[in-house]
Amino acid sequence: MESNKTIYDLQAQNVRKTYLFMAIFSAILFLIGYFFVWYFNWGATGIIFLAIFIFLYNWISYENSDKIALSSVRAKPADPNEYYVLHNVVEEVAVAAGIPKPKVYIMNDPQPNAFATGKDANHAAICVTTGLLATLDRNELQGVIAHEMSHIRNRDILLMTVVAIVGGLVILLRDVMLRGMWWGGGGRSRGDDRDNSNIIFLIVGLILSILAPIIVALIQAAVSRQREFLADATGAYIIRDPEALASALEKIGSYTKPMQTASDATAHMFISNPFGKVQKLFATHPPIEERVRRLRELTV
Repeated sequence: MESNKTIYDLQAQNVRKTYLFMAIFSAILFLIGYFFVWYFNWGATGIIFLAIFIFLYNWISYENSDKIALSSVRAKPADPNEYYVLHNVVEEVAVAAGIPKPKVYIMNDPQPNAFATGKDANHAAICVTTGLLATLDRNELQGVIAHEMSHIRNRDILLMTVVAIVGGLVILLRDVMLRGMWWGGGGRSRGDDRDNSNIIFLIVGLILSILAPIIVALIQAAVSRQREFLADATGAYIIRDPEALASALEKIGSYTKPMQTASDATAHMFISNPFGKVQKLFATHPPIEERVRRLRELTV
């Protein structure tokens, strides 16, 4: 952690950064959309519809972020009777963290992993895999749940939602631009001016096709790495037991097979890289060895 800053300072900093990212992303989306409006010569009406579209897209995705994330990995509600211990641990840690008990979901996957999702502490969910329950003992499970509870309390789930929403919309606009160019799309003017605008449109579309996925991946990697360390430390303070999560991470890290439902869009949400030992160009998680070392250096 940064020197001379407490966990509470870093939590407040996280919240500020979240809203800063939201403002920056909205501005970027509007600029990209404005070029689209300019090319098709839609004028003021197009700008108004662009603003409405961005607002509705973000609002709908934001309100349904947990449902979208859980559905994408085929998670199902964890039956309280069948998964009594899991519900009990989630409730205990929620009380210790001072937040409402999140909804509890289960993924049928042998890889030990977990993630949290939702828009805020009052609309959050924690999902764990069947592999996690089969691999960890109760104390280690408590450590993992405390880590995920920290993501909820630190407002990390909000930022992850924003990143996913913006990334999806940037890629959507990129695809529309490219298709509009290939279809001839009704550009701004006739003759040479139209040819010139088509060339500009193609260039912007190609730049977006190259940069958009890279920008989103870099944002996910930078944000996730920073916040994974903070969630580890916060979780350790919540349950007053850094060793529980350290031991859990060692077991999680020893599993090498990739998750069956993992994707680049959801990888950053999990407590550990769902692709197993595969080293991806923009890794969304810091090395487990480094996380374990930091946890065992903590005093709580």
